[in-house]
Amino acid sequence: MENKLYTITVFSENTVGLLGQITIIFTRRAINIETLSVSPSAIKGIHKFTITINTSLDVVTKVVQQIDKRIDILKAYFNTDDELVHQEIALYKIATEKLLAQGSLEEMIRQHRIRIMEMNPDFVVLQKAGHYQETQDLFEELSQKVGVLQFVRSGRVAITKSKVERLTDMLENIKKLENLKR
Repeated sequence: MENKLYTITVFSENTVGLLGQITIIFTRRAINIETLSVSPSAIKGIHKFTITINTSLDVVTKVVQQIDKRIDILKAYFNTDDELVHQEIALYKIATEKLLAQGSLEEMIRQHRIRIMEMNPDFVVLQKAGHYQETQDLFEELSQKVGVLQFVRSGRVAITKSKVERLTDMLENIKKLENLKR
């Protein structure tokens, strides 16, 4: 099977040590985590792990099933890029003198939809939000033209294109079952 980038979403309560339990599943299978982001979800008290891996459909299916079996996990899913709205944020630190010597900073800002986070006599910090390839292309362009002093990119943040969080449907079904049992 052909490898593809998959986004795994894991819902859980905010439990100490859970990240270690999740990452060991990838380590045992020798799967590299491309990006990782953790934050509260839209559901109160529930946290959302967003993990990207480059693998086959068969492997991602097995990994998600294994994650889903963990006692502290409410639910785990995986999606492809076309099922998601997603972004990453990248920060670029550049020597002010070299950046200004390049010419039209305004043109670069408009072309790449960059935001200036900080500017002082020594350095400028630029922020670019976008997909991986967009932030990588800007990194390569800046590296060639002016040099990049520091660079960092966030993990992917993603939401599904469905109306509600997938976990919401599961929680509603559980409530319905509990009401039927009463």
